[in-house]
Amino acid sequence: MGSTVPFILAQAPAFSGGVLGLLGHVSWVAGGVLVLLALFSLVSWAIILYKGIALQRAYGQSKTFLDVFRKSTKFSEVNSVCVQLQASPLVGVFQAGYQEVNQQVRATGTAVQPGGAAARPTVRSLESLSRALVRAATTEVTRLERRTTFLATTASVTPFVGLFGTVWGIMNAFQQIGQMGSANLVVVAPGISEALITTAMGLAAAIPALFFFNLYASRIKVLSSMMDDFALEFLNIVERNFT
Repeated sequence: MGSTVPFILAQAPAFSGGVLGLLGHVSWVAGGVLVLLALFSLVSWAIILYKGIALQRAYGQSKTFLDVFRKSTKFSEVNSVCVQLQASPLVGVFQAGYQEVNQQVRATGTAVQPGGAAARPTVRSLESLSRALVRAATTEVTRLERRTTFLATTASVTPFVGLFGTVWGIMNAFQQIGQMGSANLVVVAPGISEALITTAMGLAAAIPALFFFNLYASRIKVLSSMMDDFALEFLNIVERNFT
């Protein structure tokens, strides 16, 4: 009985160096899971940084565009500054509406009234203009949401990928217990530690992805509301001046 413990201690794998020590002794399955989770995490952080900058620019340029739009007296003046504010989704909505107004005005022509004065340009259909604005707003929302779905995928998938690695590691730990014929903590602990590190990595990848996905979804919702309000404001101006 006295020789059992030294035998178990000699057979148990020696782990040292904390987490880095564990990483050096993981099985090929756990290693594959960790590599996959690391890839998910790296891509997620790249998207987080990219979308954070892009959405900040979109909001800032949208505020600038609204100031220019409300201070201008002609659509052509607004159109001339659109090149400088391409990050704003309001630019896409405005350009779609501006193009539709121009097409309708050209289609009606500029007839000369009996007194010799030129008739005021008119639009034929506010419904067509409204549809053009809605289509443009939908396109802009899709552009703003691009790549954020990967964050949602990471948040939902990586915990289960990590859990798979944990289950596999625990299976190996029980197999090792069966081979050694002992449930001594020295035998079980290394396998359990190796198993749990994949779950930790899965959570480390999922939590930031979920946080920033919800954050960016709320910012996109704000920009979407700005587009809806702008479309109504654009329609009101056209109705007052071109009908």
